[in-house]
Amino acid sequence: MEHTVKIKAIDQVTHNVKSFKLEKPDDYNFTPGHATEVSINKEDWKDEKRPFTFTSLNESPDLEFTIKIYPDHHGVTEQLDKLKPGDELIIRDTWGAIDYHGPGYIIAGGAGITPYLAILRDLERKNKLRGNSLFFSNSTDKDIILKNELDKMLGNEVTYVITDQEDTKYHKGYINADFLKENIGDFHKQFYVCGPPKMTKEISKTLQKLGASPDAIQLDDQ
Repeated sequence: MEHTVKIKAIDQVTHNVKSFKLEKPDDYNFTPGHATEVSINKEDWKDEKRPFTFTSLNESPDLEFTIKIYPDHHGVTEQLDKLKPGDELIIRDTWGAIDYHGPGYIIAGGAGITPYLAILRDLERKNKLRGNSLFFSNSTDKDIILKNELDKMLGNEVTYVITDQEDTKYHKGYINADFLKENIGDFHKQFYVCGPPKMTKEISKTLQKLGASPDAIQLDDQ
């Protein structure tokens, strides 16, 4: 089923990430970590569907998406970047991208953090964040999405990994075998991995080599 909803507010989150707050249709519900297909309610764009995960709480009166903009691609996010409050999007039924199966390690690359925002916010609301750690990889310091909120929620349980900035304040390098061996205390926990396809594939292989069960590794590509 399709719903046409108005954009209520747009906020700049980082230099290339925006949050879109939308009207929420009556009786529209989703599970944290789940997604829907979104298109822009304009003549040439109605059928250009893209999957985005919700970053709001299901209990919130509004819907929210936190979206990385790619201005050099002539595509949906470039068009989203031009929208203003009052413009309309089309959303559809929700579906499962990522499901939370208990405490563990969240490993995210760039916009791969977005499915976990709703999960972490929901866990915080329920006072059930304990036992979760986040490893969040980005190209540069300025690419880190919602750092202040992540720090507030997770404290010492969040580690920022920066790949392309020599003078970073954070851990310089990659989430590779050495990093995982050094930073993971229990390979029997759940693993949630989301990022570019090459990254998720490599991390999944490495985790299994280090003793994680394939059934405990949940992957989603961004």
